[in-house]
Amino acid sequence: MQTIYERIGGESTIRKIVEAFYPRVQAHPELRHLFPEDLSDTMEKQFLFLSQFFGGPPLYTEKRGHPRLRARHLPFPIYPKTAEAWLACMASALQEVGIDDQIRDEMWSRLVMTAYHMINQEITDK
Repeated sequence: MQTIYERIGGESTIRKIVEAFYPRVQAHPELRHLFPEDLSDTMEKQFLFLSQFFGGPPLYTEKRGHPRLRARHLPFPIYPKTAEAWLACMASALQEVGIDDQIRDEMWSRLVMTAYHMINQEITDK
């Protein structure tokens, strides 16, 4: 059985997702303050992570160690609205790249679970 990574076209598609995602992040008022102006390093980390996350080669672990997502995100205030904004940007990116509906649903369920796991601030009116 093929992984999501393989079914979407591997490295080139993951790169397209990352390239479609970050302009949306930069434009989003809920997210842009959380990211550096130069997103080169951030985009590369996201590429490495998503490749591994969707069943591709373990690039993130090879280059940066275990993802430890929650621990790596603790320095940043992540509210429920932050997770929702991140997911909205990712949904648009997946749509732009043209990920097949069935595969997108599989990806989405994993992304939603992960985004909500990153929440570290419980104030909901932020």
